[in-house]
Amino acid sequence: MKEIPLVDLKAGFVPIKDEVMRAIEEVLQGMQLNIGPNCQALEREFAAYCGTKYAIGVASGTEAIQFGLLASGVREGDEVITSPHTFFATAEAIACIGARPVFADVDPVTYNIDPGALEKKVTKKTKAIIPIHMYGQTSDMGPITDIAARHGLAVIEDSCQAHGALYRDKKAGAIGSAGCFSFYFTKNLGCYGEGGMVTTNDEKIDEQVRLYRNHGHKSKFEHAVVGYNGRLDEIQAAILRIKLRRLDENNTKRREKAALYNSLLKDTPLVLPAEAKDRMHVYHLYVVRSEKRDALQDHLNKNGVGTGIHYKNPVHLQEAMAGLGYKKGDFPCIEKACQEILSLPIYPELTEESQVYIAEKIKEFYKQ
Repeated sequence: MKEIPLVDLKAGFVPIKDEVMRAIEEVLQGMQLNIGPNCQALEREFAAYCGTKYAIGVASGTEAIQFGLLASGVREGDEVITSPHTFFATAEAIACIGARPVFADVDPVTYNIDPGALEKKVTKKTKAIIPIHMYGQTSDMGPITDIAARHGLAVIEDSCQAHGALYRDKKAGAIGSAGCFSFYFTKNLGCYGEGGMVTTNDEKIDEQVRLYRNHGHKSKFEHAVVGYNGRLDEIQAAILRIKLRRLDENNTKRREKAALYNSLLKDTPLVLPAEAKDRMHVYHLYVVRSEKRDALQDHLNKNGVGTGIHYKNPVHLQEAMAGLGYKKGDFPCIEKACQEILSLPIYPELTEESQVYIAEKIKEFYKQ
C-alpha cells in the first residue's frame, strides 16, 4: 500500500536545503534579528511580486488581518462583513479588536463570498469587508470593490491561501485597501514557523501597520499608538526570500496537478473544483465534493491517502461565535458544502503515479 500524505513538507525542503541552511547561518552570523536586512528585503521583493507600493512583514496571517483592519480605521463596535467559510482566524481577528463579524453566504461554485449576499448585510455600522480567497482562487473582486466604493468601506483581502493568484490582471493582495497573507508552513509560500505580510498601495495604511506590529514605535523612545509584538522573524524572512523566487514555478506545478486530477476524476460522481472566469487559481488546496464524504475519506485513509476537510464547521456555528446569535440554517449553501467537501493531496512534488493511485482508489470506492 502506498503512503501519500496530504502535505509533504520534507519533499519541498530537500531541493532547497543547502540554500536554506546557508541563509540561516548568515542571519546568525550577522545577528541583526529585529526587522533586519532579510525582513526589509523580503518586504521590497514581495511588494514587487504582488504589484503593490508597500509590504509589511508581520508575525502571522492572523495579525496581518488584525493590523490591516486597525490601519483601515476599524474600531470597537464597528461591523466587518466576511464569509463564514474560512479558518477561524479571519473572524477571530475581527473580534479581537472589538469589532463584530457579520457573515454572508458563499458562491456554491468557488466557495468565496457571494457579492449579492454581501451587499444585503451592509448597515450604518459596517466599516469594512473581508473577502476570503478560498483554496487559492480570488473572490469576485470587481463587484466587491464596487459595493465598497458605494458604501465607503475598506476592503481587506484575506489572501492567506492565495499567494500569486490572479483576478483579471491583478494579483491577490493588490486589489483592495490592503492584502493579508499567511506564511504558515503549509501555504504555497510558507516558512518553517510562523509569518505574515500586509500589502497595500495606501501610504497611511503602510505607516499604521508598521506602528501596530512593533509596539507603536514611532522612534526609539516614542510610542504613537498602543501596538503589538507582531514582527516577522528575521530567520523566517531569509527562508521566505528563497522560496519566493520559486513561487511561480511551484504554482504552475500545482495547476498542472489540478489539471491531471480533473482529467483522472472527470467520470466520477465527485464535484470537482471550478476555476471562475477571469481568475487564475493557484490550488493551495484541491477540494472535491461528495455526498458520501466521510465514507470516501475513510476509504482513502485506509489505503494510505492523506486527506483533509477545509473546513468541517462553518465559523457562525462555532462555540466561540455563539454570542453573535447565528444558528444552523442561516447559511444553507456553505452548511451543506461543509458536509461534503474533501481536500485531496496537492503539492509541487506530488507524482503522477501518486495521483493515478489516488484516482484509482476513488473509483474503487464508487464501484463498491
